[in-house]
Amino acid sequence: MFNRFNKKKDEAVVPAPDAFRWCFVGTGTLAAQVADEITKTGRHAVTAVCSRRFESAEAFAEKYGAEAYHDLNEALAFGQVDGVYVVTPHSSHYEYTKAAIEAGVPVLCEKPFSTDAKKTRELFALARDRKVYVAEAMWTWFSPVAHKVKQWLDDGEFGELEKVNISYHSNFYRNLDRLTNPEKAGGALLDIGIYPVTYIYRLFGRPKKVICRGKVVDGIDRGEEIFLQYPDGMVCHATVSMEDLRGLERLEISGTKASIRQFMFHYADKVKLVRKKGRNELFCGDGSYTNEFDCAAAEIREGLTESILVPPKATKDVMVILDECRRQMGVVYPFEEQR
Repeated sequence: MFNRFNKKKDEAVVPAPDAFRWCFVGTGTLAAQVADEITKTGRHAVTAVCSRRFESAEAFAEKYGAEAYHDLNEALAFGQVDGVYVVTPHSSHYEYTKAAIEAGVPVLCEKPFSTDAKKTRELFALARDRKVYVAEAMWTWFSPVAHKVKQWLDDGEFGELEKVNISYHSNFYRNLDRLTNPEKAGGALLDIGIYPVTYIYRLFGRPKKVICRGKVVDGIDRGEEIFLQYPDGMVCHATVSMEDLRGLERLEISGTKASIRQFMFHYADKVKLVRKKGRNELFCGDGSYTNEFDCAAAEIREGLTESILVPPKATKDVMVILDECRRQMGVVYPFEEQR
């Protein structure tokens, strides 16, 4: 299976003359993982970097052959940039995405697109008004494996659905300020809970009813159990935790004709459809970050202002679901209380 954390150290790749030029806003662990993957294709280059700490931007820029800037406005004014990638703590996604849109520069913003549905709608409305491309960098939306699962579902391969369970459990929150700090919109839901919710939405659309029970400590949700109910009576079940590994990361879809059980569903590079009658079917596809950057670059170059693969409606609908989960758990971030 593709492992984003344990890859060989390849030699640096010289970007192609027509490589898509990205400005990275943020220089953390995820930013480095993404930059490593996309620059090794030669199809993408990091040409500008900005961060709240200029020293971090300088170090990041030196590693990837980019220019470091003190802030996004400076980077967009002086940098050679085709698009902006926002990869900062959740609470600042709105600020940077809005600044890029106002500057007329396309944006690929990490999930969650913003901290709530209201801000998400505002950003898409602004982008539409300014005719600027903006899309959510929701990894799984761009995954060939996830699309294959959707195709099997649409083609009726599962038969009548009997069970849809999905879990994402980890225990890495203790040393990560972005997960434990309410001021940064920390917590399990927006960081990892968005993956199972988005996956279910991708398969079945917006539910009729959302039921969420969570564990909240010091204003931060450490985990939740989510039930998404649909008009036909089907109920999808998701569990999320950032303090235990009991559920690991699994997707299970069972039907009268076939089933899948997939480990590490959100970046999987293969999935097997197990049929009750007939031959099983194994599908393999790239699970890397490159998919979303290739797609965004192509859509931007085509002159699109909205992503076809990750439409604004999908991002907005998922944020509505997450808002409802937070409402039921009573999670309100400090910066929301001040509004």
